[in-house]
This record gives sequence, structure tokens and C-alpha cells, in this order.
Amino acid sequence: MGALHEGHAALIRTGAALAREKHLSAGCIVTIFVNPTQFNDPADLERYPRNLEADAALCRRAGASCVLAPTVHEVYPRPDFAPAPALPDVATAPGLEDTRRPGHFSGVCQVVSRLCEITGPTCAIFGEKDWQQLQVVRAMGVSWGGRRVEIVPVATVREADGLAMSSRNAQLPPSARRAAGGLPAAFVEAAKARKWPEAEVAAAGALARAGAEVEYAAVRDPSTLMPLPPGASEGRILWAVRLGGVRLIDNAPWRASSA
Repeated sequence: MGALHEGHAALIRTGAALAREKHLSAGCIVTIFVNPTQFNDPADLERYPRNLEADAALCRRAGASCVLAPTVHEVYPRPDFAPAPALPDVATAPGLEDTRRPGHFSGVCQVVSRLCEITGPTCAIFGEKDWQQLQVVRAMGVSWGGRRVEIVPVATVREADGLAMSSRNAQLPPSARRAAGGLPAAFVEAAKARKWPEAEVAAAGALARAGAEVEYAAVRDPSTLMPLPPGASEGRILWAVRLGGVRLIDNAPWRASSA
């Protein structure tokens, strides 16, 4: 959605490499579009950082063949032009993003479908930082022209202190940015737990000690994002917090400690 950083550059480099490997003449197309239909808070939409000139420069350096930055009217010529596809179950997994951001994934599915209609991709590259979004897009079965689009994930890129790179990091006040370096400790503490409910408590405690307001800290099935059965020893830990007035999310694999 813009305000691109090294995490996005990793997606673009992956796309450019795949285009060469698959001999795709169009190369890697980058779409930059702050999608209004996935914001449930108008103020959040207004605050979202935008710098198209800097974004285009990063795209060139990372190997993009072209950048498509459409207007809202070009994506949605009229309100009823592109109805949102049916939501897969993973979009409404209890206690995660849908609880705090109702309607968000409906907007995500809508814009992904629309941008695929416009660009006609063979592959679409998504970062693992937005883990639930990645699973939603996988589950919705994105297609174009009757051909299924291959969804390619790219691992989360992190700052030197372990914080996941995000366009929202630039909105953090200096003191909050320093505190944010303590957020990845949640994964370390969760890894010490022998059971997943204990891992959730440990992660939430670490996030709170870093000064964050915790929205959720949950260990879930990596694909469905439903709660794990009792005794499960592996999953995906996901959390969302507010720090310095900015909402941040992150995730990582989780495995029960044997210690």
C-alpha cells in the first residue's frame, strides 16, 4: 500500500527472479494502492503514509519492471463495480484481526481480486509478516482469466533489533520506536513454554513489559488459524499491539519447549 521499505524490496526481488525463471516478458509488476475498502477507521486511512516518488525509486532499485499506482476511481469506477468475493473461514478465525478490524479482510479480498483482473499475473508475492492475510489470500483461490494465480510467500524482513519491518514503523514516536525493540522478546518467552496456552500468556506478558497495549497474543493452527487442540506442540504465534498510538502485528513459528 505504499511507504515501501526493505521488506517490500524483498518481495520485489523475489518477483523479478521468478519472472526471469519463468521467462515472463512483463517481468515484475508492483501495484501501489492505499485501498480504502480495507480500513474500518477513516482516520487510519488518512494517516497511512504515502510517498510515491520514493516508492518508485525503491521499486526500480529492487528490479521491478513497472509500477502501477491507480487512483481509487480506476480501481473502483463505481461503488458496486467490484463486489468483494466470499470470505474464506480463515478470515474470521476468532480473536484475531476480524475481531478488531471488522470488514478488513473483505476489503483485502476485494482489492486482490481487482488488481489481479487489472494486471493478469502468473504469480502474486505476499509477505509472511501479515500471516493471516497470506492465509486468507491462499484460501480465497485467487484466479484470473480462468487460471489460478500462484501465491508465493516471502519471509518477514526485520530491523537490526528484531522488529518486523512495516510501513507503520515510521509513525512511531522515538520513545515508542525504542520500546518496540522489546516486542520480539514475546517469541523468545513463548518458546520456553511447554504448552500453547502457557505460550500465549508468556507472549502477552513480554509484550506488556515492552510497554505495549496487547490486543491479542495467540498460538494457532498455521493454515486455518483456529485454536489448537489440547496437547498440540506446534503452531504459529501471532500478536497485535498498540504502541505509541501505532498498531503493529507480527508472527513466528511456535514449538513447545522440551526443556
